[in-house]
Amino acid sequence: MDGFGHPAAGRRQVLTKALWIGIWLVFLASPVQDLVRTDRAGVAVAFGWLGLAAFVACYLSLVFRYTSKVSEWRVVHATFGVLLALAVGLSFAFGTSWLGLFVYVSVSAGAVLPMGQAMWVIPAVTVVMVGVGLRTDSMGDLLGSFAVLTVLVGFAMTGVRQLVRTTIQLRQARATVAQLAANEERLRLARDLHDLLGHSLSLITLKSELAGRMLPDHVDKAAQQIADIEQVSRQALVDVREAVSGYRRRTLSGELAGARTALTAAGIDADVPLEAPAVLPGDEGEAALAWALREAVTNVVRHSNARRCAVTFTSRQTLDGPLLELAVEDDGSGGATAAHGNGLTGLTERVTAVGGVLDVAPGARGGFRLTARVPLGEGAGRAGAARQDLGSSA
Repeated sequence: MDGFGHPAAGRRQVLTKALWIGIWLVFLASPVQDLVRTDRAGVAVAFGWLGLAAFVACYLSLVFRYTSKVSEWRVVHATFGVLLALAVGLSFAFGTSWLGLFVYVSVSAGAVLPMGQAMWVIPAVTVVMVGVGLRTDSMGDLLGSFAVLTVLVGFAMTGVRQLVRTTIQLRQARATVAQLAANEERLRLARDLHDLLGHSLSLITLKSELAGRMLPDHVDKAAQQIADIEQVSRQALVDVREAVSGYRRRTLSGELAGARTALTAAGIDADVPLEAPAVLPGDEGEAALAWALREAVTNVVRHSNARRCAVTFTSRQTLDGPLLELAVEDDGSGGATAAHGNGLTGLTERVTAVGGVLDVAPGARGGFRLTARVPLGEGAGRAGAARQDLGSSA
């Protein structure tokens, strides 16, 4: 049914739910027929119609309002008590044809009462119905007509109620998962754009300053710096588009080349390997190390005032298995003890997500040292154990 598991909202859903519930009012045919065809006093007929109207009002208020969620249990219990009292009173006063009202009492118990209460209320309602019916009918007639039906319909309604509430919980869980996924994607995009643009814009700023100092005496060299700026800007635009699309994957080879270019442009002696290690972790692990290298070099260029920066790779065998260690160390005055900014915070999340560890500490030369360790795969681990030191000095 449309809107299943939700309270009725709007005229169309109200009419649809009313039609669905109205179908089950078929058991009122006997009381209505009894009032119309049986010769009774006018007061008795009026009492019967008023009681039947009150019974239907209580029943509809329960199944319309409280099937999916109950916020006022005292109102529910009071309404259910009135419903049961009306069923007993009307059936006792007007006879066997009114015993069908107990079916609605049983349905209401299964639809709105907690499972623990419904499990004993439904049989109790059936017992009350049998007790009222024995005044005029035999036990065999009652069991063959309404007793079994009352029990079965009541317990079936508990299953429907549970299905409705489970559907609501699933929809709420799905909405929560969607919100968390959206938040995670926004965080990923913010982190990626910070890492991408921080590096590229730092390089553009350095080359722009170099070009400005070279003019007007060294026009050719200034033109080369401007050409480099154009190339970096175009690559940054490509990276941003790929980051937004979610298809970009950073590689160590590409980041090593970018690190040498950025450090050299900043006037820093770059001790950077020419090639990535022969043994690498999986794609996600390599991407995490590539981001660590980019962020570390960006911080060196922007904050360290360093004269030299060294990048090394080391394969290590630990109790938890083989891992690849990246170390970036400078001799500047950068803040290893300073609070982490967005870059290092996001980088820590990246490395942790692939089972790695990120450390920042003062360097041996008095500067800043960033170390990222990422686990290697089983095949990579066997190769890495035979080759303990994969780093080299430029």
